[in-house]
Amino acid sequence: MDWQQLSKEQQTVAKVLQHAIDRKELAHAYLLEGPAGTGKHETAMLVTQTLFCEQPTDLGPCLTCRNCRRIASGNHPDVIWVVPEEGAASIKKEQIAYLMKEFAYHSVESGRKVFIIEQAEKMTAQAENSLLKFIEEPHSGTLALLITERIHQLLDTIISRCQVLSFVPLSDHAIIRRMTEEGLPQPLLKPAVALTHDYEEAARLSRAEWFAEARSQVLQLLKGLCKSTEAAQLYIYEKFAPNFDDNQKMTVGLDLMLYWYRDLLSLHLNRREEVVYEDQMDRLKEQMLSFSSDQAVQAMSLILDARKQLDAHVNGVSVMERLVIRLGGIR
Repeated sequence: MDWQQLSKEQQTVAKVLQHAIDRKELAHAYLLEGPAGTGKHETAMLVTQTLFCEQPTDLGPCLTCRNCRRIASGNHPDVIWVVPEEGAASIKKEQIAYLMKEFAYHSVESGRKVFIIEQAEKMTAQAENSLLKFIEEPHSGTLALLITERIHQLLDTIISRCQVLSFVPLSDHAIIRRMTEEGLPQPLLKPAVALTHDYEEAARLSRAEWFAEARSQVLQLLKGLCKSTEAAQLYIYEKFAPNFDDNQKMTVGLDLMLYWYRDLLSLHLNRREEVVYEDQMDRLKEQMLSFSSDQAVQAMSLILDARKQLDAHVNGVSVMERLVIRLGGIR
């Protein structure tokens, strides 16, 4: 991440931090809070690399110098990351005590030290009280960056001694752009984002073989439904049901079906930018010629009814069987 990208995704956060860095007026402690997948970790990394970078650019740290690389790998002597130990549910007092001991010494190389505490809400009460004293009496050149998704679980005294930077949820467009930059499979991006509206969850789905297969099977089912109800029912028994073998997966399948009919409606309304199945545009346009906007709305209503049945713990295969018959009636 660079400052330009951060400005697009978290404008207020970027403005506050850049202004403070440019004027050399950074506070001694910042609390980065907000939902998962909004760039808090990346922002902490960006700020730290900006402070230590040997060859900064207009967009921020170069990411290639020795300091940038050591920070990225967690090996810079003046940058300490604190996270719950593997298998532990909390950050313990001993971890904060170690941090305080390390920061009692002068910085090894630069005259500056940074510590970053991830999942700060997981600090034990003793750890928070130890950190509180440290934040109240910061050493010169020390910067604290606390990261949390649950600010309400932190002590009020910790919050009051930090400058709070709130991260807003990313827009679907921003999530898709970030996933595209990561090289995730393009046909899966919009369906994954439509399902989750969350970067981390959407990225996880896009990497999952099951989700790629799920999307493919939904498209096959819809193709069979265009031919005959019988063909679609046969596909449910032979291919669809074994892959969607619980109600949670079946719900994903219904949502993926819903997006198909929503895409048809979007095309009828000249809202092409809202289409989820972009790689299926030719098929969508062909079906649109024989499928009215009213029929698309009716199909969406039937799928939403089926979803309610799943929520009521009706057998998933029975729900799909009944849905296919009803959708066939529209056709």
